[in-house]
Amino acid sequence: MLRVLHIVEGTSVDGPGLRTSIYLAGCNHRCPGCHNPDSWDFKGGEERTLDELMQVIAYNEAPVTLSGGDPLLQPEGTRALIHRIKTELGYNVWCFTGFTWEEIEKDPKLLDVVRELDVLVDGPFIQAQRDISLHFRGSHNQRLIDVQRTLATHHLTLWTPSTI
Repeated sequence: MLRVLHIVEGTSVDGPGLRTSIYLAGCNHRCPGCHNPDSWDFKGGEERTLDELMQVIAYNEAPVTLSGGDPLLQPEGTRALIHRIKTELGYNVWCFTGFTWEEIEKDPKLLDVVRELDVLVDGPFIQAQRDISLHFRGSHNQRLIDVQRTLATHHLTLWTPSTI
């Protein structure tokens, strides 16, 4: 089960191409200037089963972005959903989090959640670094991390459109 605020089908703002974006409830980063402060409530939205989410994802036949809130704060369900998307559908999966890659690397539970991701958009939103011209992120500190290359090389590798 995951606590879901909203599902946006056919969006192009949360990663390349048309995607299915799933916004999960709960965030304790509480970034000033957050574009979605309603997502902070861990009791917001409604509980959805992985089977229900997989039906929506399969119906849309599109890559997936997990956002929120912070999907890493529902680690078991998020990890299980990513695994099912990758193994059952083979879709590209992106995830937005307020944690930095360095914090995730130090926490085995969080690292386990992100292992199958394609791209992780890391770091809190920092209003002083806000830039609306950035693709797929809100502030300059946030990075688009190519998770698979980073794990394979043990060197943080940023995503570029040619890497996926």
